[in-house]
Amino acid sequence: MYLGIDIGTSSVKVVVVDGEQAILATATAPLSVSRPHELWSEQDPQDWWAAVEQAVAELRHKAGPAWHEIKAIGLSGQMHGAVLLDEAGLPIRPAILHNDGRSHAEAQELNKRLPEIGTIAGVPAMPGFAAPKLLWMARHEPDMLARARHLLLPKDYVRFRMTGGFATDMCDASGALLLDGAKREWSPAIAAAVGIPLSKLPTPLEGSTVSGLLQGAVAKAWGLAPGTIVATGAGDAAAGAVASGAVNAGDAFISLGTATQYFVARESYHPAPEHLIHTFCHALPGRWFQMAALLNGAGALAWVAGLLGREDIGQLLQDTERAFTGPSPVTFLPYLSGERTPHNNAHAKGVLFGLTPATTPEKVTQAVLEGVALSLADAQGYLEATGRLPDRIAVNGGGSKSRFWMRILASALNKTVLLQDGSEAGPAFGAARLARLAATGEDPEVVCTKPGIAAEIAPDPALATAYAERLVKFRSLYKAVEPLF
Repeated sequence: MYLGIDIGTSSVKVVVVDGEQAILATATAPLSVSRPHELWSEQDPQDWWAAVEQAVAELRHKAGPAWHEIKAIGLSGQMHGAVLLDEAGLPIRPAILHNDGRSHAEAQELNKRLPEIGTIAGVPAMPGFAAPKLLWMARHEPDMLARARHLLLPKDYVRFRMTGGFATDMCDASGALLLDGAKREWSPAIAAAVGIPLSKLPTPLEGSTVSGLLQGAVAKAWGLAPGTIVATGAGDAAAGAVASGAVNAGDAFISLGTATQYFVARESYHPAPEHLIHTFCHALPGRWFQMAALLNGAGALAWVAGLLGREDIGQLLQDTERAFTGPSPVTFLPYLSGERTPHNNAHAKGVLFGLTPATTPEKVTQAVLEGVALSLADAQGYLEATGRLPDRIAVNGGGSKSRFWMRILASALNKTVLLQDGSEAGPAFGAARLARLAATGEDPEVVCTKPGIAAEIAPDPALATAYAERLVKFRSLYKAVEPLF
């Protein structure tokens, strides 16, 4: 038995996976995001730990006797967040999250200080990454930064609470924008440009290795054996890929969560900073990936449901599907939290265009679904410039639960969408797979297989043509309003 823990933005998810890779039980605990100022997005790291303990307690009850057979634990989590701890291991301030845009000026400054950063780290500096956030702190909160003794990524704070150690994986290290992607080690050049000593950074390890052992007090509270292996794990992009079986060159998938990633595995490191595509280290040794990172995904659906006062999102989707007759007359730019690929614009905003007195809530909801799908189609064009993409793309994450949305996505991308068995577990399942590899030393090819296909959704030719035309309008709308952001 293996335990996977995923520290998301909106919730913590935990799963127990058996030796046949069947998911025996799952549990979640909610998280909230604080936005004290425009462009800011923060969470208290101690809230992550409280949510982990809540979810683990529920999972322990659901798993029954299987709980006591857990051999190893794997970790996954939201990437790019900056967690600063003091000498006593206490958080100095709330974590600055991946969708926080306050450090846009510092990102530009970092790119000027070190023009080759995109080649070293795999992508130019953008506000979401940890490195420019540290520059922002040096400028605006120097006393807090001076107190910091450890810089961690979100899941690695949970690791610290579990093991007492400071480590991270190659994917999350890449996402901090402080790693030399080709060498798979911290970059002294980037650290110097940021002004952070390498001694404050956690030890970077491969995701399938042992990062530490579960401390006695935590083990006792959780009902697990002291010394249970804690695998290094991975940032959620790579952990989701491990769950999806996207570990060999050319394998691709889309994670449609609060934010969205369009991911393709590569066998070597070939950064493409000119396309704003992220080239990062994979969770497994000697492998890399390229990714279009979008800050807005299923979170946009939650936003429109709240805007319309519809608590039952499932019913809202059903109503929208019943009213569907073709592309919505309303066009939606889904940049509620700014955007990374392909715009690198923290100031980008959501836009509803084409409203009339006849516009219905269903047409607005449909426009939101289409806006996210078109933003993925927009990014797909840039990702294709780095190498060939397959014609069949697995999709996981919360957004994949809606078959209606998946039909829209398949046509917008003009690719067959694959829904995999157990895809709702996503990165937590990938973390459990990495835990197994750390405990057994098995060949990743044996463990990280592609799950069975629960459904295939082919693009509708007529809709594909219509959405290709709509994509031109979508891009033109962004260019028209971008100066106003």
